[in-house]
Amino acid sequence: MEVVITPDAAVLAADAIEALVRAQPAAVLGLATGSSPLPTYQELIRRHRNGAGPSYDGVRCFTLDEYIGLPTGHPESYRETIFRELTDGLGIARERVSSPDPSDPQRAGERYEEAIVAAGGVDLQVLGIGSDGHLAFNEPGSSLASTTRIKTLTARTREDNARFFGSPDEVPRHVLTQGLGTILRARHLLLLASGAGKADAVAAAVEGPLSASCPASVLQLHPHATVLVDDAAASGLERAGYYREVYAGKPGWQGI
Repeated sequence: MEVVITPDAAVLAADAIEALVRAQPAAVLGLATGSSPLPTYQELIRRHRNGAGPSYDGVRCFTLDEYIGLPTGHPESYRETIFRELTDGLGIARERVSSPDPSDPQRAGERYEEAIVAAGGVDLQVLGIGSDGHLAFNEPGSSLASTTRIKTLTARTREDNARFFGSPDEVPRHVLTQGLGTILRARHLLLLASGAGKADAVAAAVEGPLSASCPASVLQLHPHATVLVDDAAASGLERAGYYREVYAGKPGWQGI
């Protein structure tokens, strides 16, 4: 795992995504929603509009999760959110963006797994981290080998997401989410975190034991996982000095 403590996380993440798409025009991107990836998405759209970004015509996208119970086209569904926050701005056709089907939650997980495999697997998966260490909607206690399935949201997660709905009571109680095992199959994991509110979760994920109590700790198992954090989110890391030293000495050609 590579940990990069930087104020330029959005720039580095955008660089990595663009480098992938230039090298593989038919790349498959895994996309998270929430506040953590937004600066990266805004940076990608800015570059694309300025004519500096690559073509995304051949790119396929898979979202991490989807609420169950929202009407089709609801602005806070994750499908509509990713259209609005990224893919429409990059000119990616909507039919090339897939998400779990909330209309058939009993079979949606298996079908989503099949769709990801049929696309050749995810090349780069963008991730955020919950304040309790959850990854996608894999809450503490989730199986480290889990696949896409239905999950019940905890009160804490619903409170965290209430800012998008107005109140916790308006947040759906159930979601379809990629499992931790599904996420681990992506070829590059790129986790973004900022702010002191994520410091404990980042420390547990990066330096704590591998445990279902911190689902994001599964990143420790991945051969190519990159964690981009600002100073505040890195404030709980005991080896912060080491991460800074190693990154400062990294060959420039290596990227992340």
